[in-house]
Amino acid sequence: MTDFFETSVFLGLIISLFSYGAGMLLKKRFKLGIFNPLLISVILTILFLIVFRIDYDIYYEGAKYISYLLTPATVCLAIPLYEQLDALKKNWKAIMVGITSGVLTSLLCILGMALLFHLSHEEYVTLLPKSITTAIGMDVSAELGGYVSITVAVIVITGVLGNVIGEAVLKLFRITEPIAKGAALGCASHAIGTSKAMELGETEGAISSLSIVVAGILTVIGASVFAQFL
Repeated sequence: MTDFFETSVFLGLIISLFSYGAGMLLKKRFKLGIFNPLLISVILTILFLIVFRIDYDIYYEGAKYISYLLTPATVCLAIPLYEQLDALKKNWKAIMVGITSGVLTSLLCILGMALLFHLSHEEYVTLLPKSITTAIGMDVSAELGGYVSITVAVIVITGVLGNVIGEAVLKLFRITEPIAKGAALGCASHAIGTSKAMELGETEGAISSLSIVVAGILTVIGASVFAQFL
């Protein structure tokens, strides 16, 4: 099987798409947050690699082409934002305060956890960009000397959790304002959370898209500062 992978340029890509498709079918069938397509695809891909004893580097040779689409996909989130430009203009102060608060909360929580569990500097900076999109988080982690592969995993886990439990948390705290919902999901769980925001409504999706960009910029600045604290 390993030899087959080594000679199959796009098999890693096919496995990734098949796993995600299976996740989409499960989500459509059961309509439960736990059946998040990304979460299901990650689990199925890991199981496949373990069962057939496929080295990750071999798998990635075929699957790496998906990552090339990550940045343009993030840029495309500007479309719903443009469609809700009037709402942005009317509420920009509240939106900026909300996003800034979210970024600071994330960085402070990571600092507190690092001190509590006595994490090394490398482990600490690896976790700092956990709530921003992968395209930005990877560069931040690498620049600060973190473990980029772990950063990617943490970002995915953060996004999936936001997608799965985000709506329930909003209901728990009785947050009903669409702009507040969008800012919370986008700031806390980046693009994966934004997909949930788009399910909730156009305004939620647009503000969540904005939150990804602004939170990303603020985190780049904030992570550079917070990296000096440990």
